[in-house]
Amino acid sequence: MDIIVCLKQVPDLQQIRIKRETREPVLEGAPFVFGAFEKNALEAAVRLKEKHGGKVIALALGTPKLKENILEALAMGADEAVLLTEPAFAGGGAVGTANALAAAIRKIGKFDLILMGEGSADNYSGQIIARVAELLDLPQITYVRELQMTNNRIHATRDLEDVLEIVEADLPVVVSATSELNTPRLPPLTAILRASKKPIAIWSPSDLSLAKEQVGASVAAVKTLSNLAPEQERKQILFEGDVDKAADELVKALQKEGAV
Repeated sequence: MDIIVCLKQVPDLQQIRIKRETREPVLEGAPFVFGAFEKNALEAAVRLKEKHGGKVIALALGTPKLKENILEALAMGADEAVLLTEPAFAGGGAVGTANALAAAIRKIGKFDLILMGEGSADNYSGQIIARVAELLDLPQITYVRELQMTNNRIHATRDLEDVLEIVEADLPVVVSATSELNTPRLPPLTAILRASKKPIAIWSPSDLSLAKEQVGASVAAVKTLSNLAPEQERKQILFEGDVDKAADELVKALQKEGAV
């Protein structure tokens, strides 16, 4: 069973600072990571491989620093990796990203299952799964919280908030993972050391027969006009003295502000 797992490199949201004067996020110096949903997808792929055999290919799009991040995916159990790191891929939004991933999957050629995260940790547009499935003319199963394979058919439980839906599909199929699907493993030191010896390919748009009009900022359908943190005003009120009295004053202050 050959499985492709699509991974997106994003800034670590826990490390992003906000400029106090402008409320803009400071991305410079923030480390890059793979999102939590992508790790759920990768863990699901590795478990299926361990049970049914086959190979897991990690397909990742991001900056040149992706060469460092991909070692984590290889240590978790991916057998090889394909990286799309050229600046020409950057800024393409959902359209450019889907074009690049679909072209890379076509070039990989042999696969039975494509796994993705439910949404990326930064933009969370939720469009990539559907776009890639459409470009490859494949069925898709989204919001999957349980996943099994029997007799070359995928059995999945979809989480639709107020109801669970159980579906089946023949391979190949595109599947998106939720956080309920599993708990991603922490690779041991031995796996981390072996990861650097696994095959890693780096492909450019020309390698994928993509024109510059199909990837990058020129193809982005959505333009970001601003990205600002919510305004926050601190009252800077300090309650001192007796605890019970201070607690009463705090409650009255919150009631006055309409917070309680």
